[in-house]
Amino acid sequence: MSDATSRQRRTAYFGGHVQGVGFRYTTERIAGDYAVDGFVQNLPDGRVLVVAEGEAGELDRFFGRLQNQMAGYIRQTHVTPGPATGEFAGFGVRY
Repeated sequence: MSDATSRQRRTAYFGGHVQGVGFRYTTERIAGDYAVDGFVQNLPDGRVLVVAEGEAGELDRFFGRLQNQMAGYIRQTHVTPGPATGEFAGFGVRY
């Protein structure tokens, strides 16, 4: 098991045509291929929120693949890094 201090948290807001296009499902499926924990959630303002925790390299690969796969829908991305809290066990969709 990795040391908790080597884990990071990234809070990402995706804007564009990101709701109603399978963004949450795709994010959850992609997360299953990486050692990341967290959630994806539609926001009332039309954006999608993704909060993920994991090793920096895993987060880079996870977000890179998500950005690549959903590039046709994403118009804006804002990512804020921070320390991992360890509050998540797995990755899922929040409603």
